[in-house]
This record gives sequence, structure tokens and C-alpha cells, in this order.
Amino acid sequence: MQVSAAASAREILVRLHDVMAARTSAQAKLNSVVQIIGESLNSEVCSVYLLREGVLELFATRGLDQAAVHVTKLALGEGLVGTIAEDVETLNLDEAAAHPDFAYRPETGEDRFHSFAGVPIIRRERAVGVLCVQHADPHRYADVEIEALQTVAMVLSELIANADLIDATGASTTRPQSTAAMRIPGLKLVEGMARGIAVFHQPRITIEHTVAEDVEAERHRVYGAFDKMREQIERMSAQAEFGVGGEHEEVLETYKMFAYDEGWSRRINEAIDSGLTAEAAIERVQQRTRMRMRQIDDPLLAERMHDLEDLSNRLLRIVSGQMGTAAQMGLRADTILIARNLGPAELLEYDRRRLKGVILEEGSLTAHVTIVARAMGVPVLGRVKDVRRLIGEGDFLLLDVTAANVFARPTSAIEEAFDGKLLLSQKRRASFAALRDMPPVTRDGTRMTLMVNAGLRDDVAALDLTGADGIGLFRTEFQFLVSATLPQRERQQRLYRDVLEAAGERPVIFRTVDIGGDKALPYLRDETSDEENPAMGWRALRLALERDGLMKAQARALIEAAAGRTLNVMFPMVSEPWEFEEAHALFEAQRAWIASRNRKLPTQIRYGAMLEVPALAEMLDILLPKLDFLSIGTNDLTQFLFAADRANPKLAERYDWLSPSILRFIARVVGPTRAAGVDLAVCGEMGGRPLEAMALIGLGIERLSITPAAVGPVKAMIHSLDRARLIAAMTDWLTTPPRDMRATLASWAADHHVDLA
Repeated sequence: MQVSAAASAREILVRLHDVMAARTSAQAKLNSVVQIIGESLNSEVCSVYLLREGVLELFATRGLDQAAVHVTKLALGEGLVGTIAEDVETLNLDEAAAHPDFAYRPETGEDRFHSFAGVPIIRRERAVGVLCVQHADPHRYADVEIEALQTVAMVLSELIANADLIDATGASTTRPQSTAAMRIPGLKLVEGMARGIAVFHQPRITIEHTVAEDVEAERHRVYGAFDKMREQIERMSAQAEFGVGGEHEEVLETYKMFAYDEGWSRRINEAIDSGLTAEAAIERVQQRTRMRMRQIDDPLLAERMHDLEDLSNRLLRIVSGQMGTAAQMGLRADTILIARNLGPAELLEYDRRRLKGVILEEGSLTAHVTIVARAMGVPVLGRVKDVRRLIGEGDFLLLDVTAANVFARPTSAIEEAFDGKLLLSQKRRASFAALRDMPPVTRDGTRMTLMVNAGLRDDVAALDLTGADGIGLFRTEFQFLVSATLPQRERQQRLYRDVLEAAGERPVIFRTVDIGGDKALPYLRDETSDEENPAMGWRALRLALERDGLMKAQARALIEAAAGRTLNVMFPMVSEPWEFEEAHALFEAQRAWIASRNRKLPTQIRYGAMLEVPALAEMLDILLPKLDFLSIGTNDLTQFLFAADRANPKLAERYDWLSPSILRFIARVVGPTRAAGVDLAVCGEMGGRPLEAMALIGLGIERLSITPAAVGPVKAMIHSLDRARLIAAMTDWLTTPPRDMRATLASWAADHHVDLA
């Protein structure tokens, strides 16, 4: 019968406990450690490599030539050992030499060994060494053996840190490598500008003891910590400051679900069974979570793992008695918060009067913390690599998410330029606010329609703030993405009704769910999960027509929510007319079902499609007679036209929205759509940039649906534009395209005093 991972690890830890307590040198202890592990796992080789002066040095071994100790050295990323340390990943190989990163070192005498398994020794989230085993017979090590190695690696981390065997750089510090002014780039998550003092969200929790003296006592400590953590989450959820009913409330419900997750608490208990203290057990499970996160391509699942790590940090602080996050200790000045990642509940703990901005080493546009930060009005810069090494606690920071960077320790010249930009930004915002109640009319008298894109209930407030004409795209999938389970029809209906009521007389166009592909939901896992090109895969209307139960529920929710009003429904990613016809028939069947039960119906249902797939443009003569409106989705359309994945950073800047091919394509759609009397709009980022919006108007586009922040700048551009002159110039440019369309448009705008600021 196979021994359990906990029992295997406990057997090793019991023997290691005596070694660590002995009054011998650190080298002697490591020599004993490799003997114990090798014997316990019946492995011919056990070796420990430690990070010293930037390289991994063989410090102790059983089975390799002793002459190689302190002689064999590998750079990070070099060989199997260097790869494990650099990637902070585990390797388990039946034939080491077959691995592409294998590097043979003759002085070790390891040529007779085939099997290899190695785990990183982690200290403060960084690999400071590697523990590995080898065997002459080709075979993969059992999972229980790998887990035992990972547990032992935690204990080794404590041993080598206490003995000062590793580089100071092997663990993160709170001081930066440089005190000079530095511009650090990142990813725009929540736009805005802010200034303040750098404050680390979470002080380092140093685990002093990893091996348990009394397993049951450790278990009770964890139980108590779980109870306290759940009380905190419940209290925080009840005290959310920005009102009730928003999608951020659903985020907190998902977060709460993890706090009560039995699987998570069970894994911590199993780690305690292996002989670890409560703190070490939580950290052990957290390390495993981080390794899994690095292997997850699905952004939604990765975000769920971030939530779980957020709770792990909270639980670790409670059980260790080190409760002081920066929020709990209180902010003393205007603050820019620094964190590797941040959970939504943790962000809510901060004093909003002092919290001016957030910088994350990780983070994403769909992250739960991003949703909450947007609701709080806090700018967030994400994906700032090595931020906790480049920025020190107390550094003065200038955060400019609009430009996707942060200045650390700025010079007076940088600060002056920042202040000038901030002042200009404030003045521009004031001038845009003054335009709020003015209609977007061109200089030659054409009334344009400016609408906003939305996905959250709170986004509807942008209508009043910007003076937009309505919501041209409400992304209904957002409710699905932030929910732990499939949103029930009643909950969907409540959201849609709230949005319609908040919009008043202004139109709202609801796009049916665009999920699947790169927006996979954990509660709807299927063959789409492993698609090589998810953006072009089984998603949006394709998926909804197959899973018609999901679409029927959404149709009923929308129809019932719009009772007594006009309902505008738009289907995403229509590729052929028959797909629109099927979706239309499904909605009409639901309308008939609701009518048969004498329930109130919408006064009118207007049906539209998104033109994102280029093939649909070839079928407009068949499709247009069936439509009330058509929206061109420039984000997906561009990547499909150029066969360029917009998520690929190498291609992000390669193809221009102002390319003649894009403009000619859109122009081909404008003519027949206008002739058919069908409303035509452009949705997407292209329409939110003043120069690109100007080009679209030159093609004959009169409706734009853009981000709320873009309404002011685009409206200012429209007020300064002579549309007729631009259309005439654009006709010539499309016939004989200039070498640089962007430069040509910008030059024309400057010559004709078009406001593109």
C-alpha cells in the first residue's frame, strides 16, 4: 500500500527536526539533510544547490562526487537546476538528459543517473536554492515523493536563511536597488493620475518555525484563524462603501465562497499532518497555488487563484499574529499602494481619503480588484515588473496611468512636468465637462450620436457625467465573468432592469453574452478551454446557439426587464445571416412564451448585429433587410482582417487602425447600410481616439459608441470639424492612399484647426 504524502513528509521532518536542533555547523546540517532525504526516498542521489553571488552552487550531496561540492555552479536558467530556480517550478523526469535544458557537468559524476526530480527552495516568493534527487533507473518519482520534497524544501529555507547561507538578493527587500529617479512602465488598468508616498500593502511575514511540535495544537490554531478570517470577510462585505447592488458585490460573494472552501482548508490540514506548523502549512499550500497560477492561461481562472492567494495572506497574518497590513495600521499621508497583487476585500479596507493610487506587480483588466478600484475611483497601474525591488517604502511617486507609467523618486524637473500635465488634464476635464450639455454637432451642422460602452451597473452613471446619448454597447457577459456560478435569470433580469431605469429615456443596446474562447467560465468548462486560438473559436453567438438554454434564459431576462420600454438587442460575432436568423427566432419564441402568460412586454424589440467577422460584409444584401441596426466592432474586426492576435504584444503596434485597408473596409459597409436605412455605429477603442474618430466621420459614420472617458475629447473634436470637407478629402485618400495615412490625417487636422488634444 502506497504511503501518503503527509506520512512520507512527516517521517523525513521528524528526523530533520533533530538535525536542525543540533549544535553543528550549517554545512554539517546540510550534509545530514541530504543523507536523510536520500535514505527516506530510497534515492541514490540527493543534492542541495544554494543561490550565492547570483549563481547556484552545489552545497551538499549524497551520491555525486564530493569533490564537486562548492565547485559545480550553475547560472539561473542554466541546466535543470537553473531552470527550476528561474521558473520557480518543479521538474520530474524519467530521463534527465532528454530534457532540452539538461547541462552535463562531468565533475559531478552524474552520467550514470537517469531519473531526476527537483523542487525550488523558496524564501519570500523567490527561489534561493534547489533540492533535487536522482536515480540510476529511468522512472518518474511518485507524487507523494514530490510533495515530500516540496515540504522538506520549506524546512530547508528556514535552515539556510538562519545560517546566512544565501545572498541577501535571494530574498526580496524593502529597499530599491537604486535611489535615482526612475520611470517604470506598466499596464493601464484604471486610468488616472496621482501623487503620493509608496506604501507596501503587506509587510513581510517571516515564518520563524516550520516543523511542528504538536500537530493537534497547530490544527486548532488554523481552525481559530479560519473563524476570524470569515468574520472579517462577512463584516467587510456588509460595510462596502460604494453602495449595494453593483457587480463588485458579486465579486465579494465569489471571494466569500473561497473563504468557506472546504478543499482549501483540507489541503492546509494535510500539510499540518505532514509535520508543518500552521504558518508553514498555509505557506506550503500558497506556494503550490502560485505554481499553478503560472501554468494557467485562462485569465478568469488565474484571477480566481489570485483571490485565493489574497485570502491565504490574510489567514497567514491572523495565525502568526502579524495583523498589520498597511490598511490596518492606517495611512498617514497621500499614498500610492504597492503590492504583488491585491484582493478586492483588501482594497476595501483602505481609507479612501488617503489612498490615491495602486501599483501591482501583476493584475489584469478583468481582475476583481480592477472592478472594485474602478468603482472607488482609484487609478491602478498593473504588470509593473519587479516593482517591489525598484520602489522602496516611503519613496515619493508620481503615478500616471494615462501614460502607463510611474515615476519613482522624481527630479524636480519631472515633478514640474507631471504637475503641468496634471493641471492641463484637470483643465481639459473641466472644458469637457462644460461640453456635457452641448450636442455633438460639427461646424457644418451635422448632429453626431455619441454613446458609451458599459458592462457594470455603475457605468450607467457615465451618461449624466458625460452627456452621452445612450449606451451603445452593454457587455452582458461581465455579470457572468464576475460570478462564481451561472447567474440565474432573476439576477440577470434585475441587472438589466436597473440599467434601463438608470438610463431613463436614453437607449441601451444590450449585447448578448460574448463568452467562450478567451473568456472561458469555470462553471461552463468544455472543449473550448484548450483552443489554440480562442478569439476565433467557439465563443459568442456560436456558443450561445449551441447552448441555447443559456441564451433562452438571457432572452427572457431581457424581455421581462424591458417591459413597457424599447429593448435593443445585439448579437455578437455574427458570421453568416442564418446565425442572426436563429438568434432572432429564439428571442421571438421567448417573447411569444411571455405573451402567452399575459405578462407585460417591451413596446418594441429592435434587433441588431455586430460586424466583427469580415465574411459578414459579403452578405450584407441578405442580412440588412432583417436588421434594425448594425455595429462595427473594430477590436475584433482589426485582428481578423490582419490575421493578427491583438493579445500578442509583438503584434499590438504592428497594424494601424488608420491603415487604408481598414478604412476601405469600413467605407464598403457604410454605403449599403445607409442605402438600406439601417442605423450604423462603430463600437470599440478606434472610435474613442479623436484622430481615429475623425477618420470614421470622414467615412460617413455618424454614430460612435466609446469609453466614457473618450466622450469629452471626441465631442471637442466634432465641434471643431468641417465634416463635408473631410469627407471630400477622405474620398481622394481612399482612391489613392498616401504612404502614411495617419500622418496625412493629422496634418489635415492641424491645417483645418481640428481639436485633437
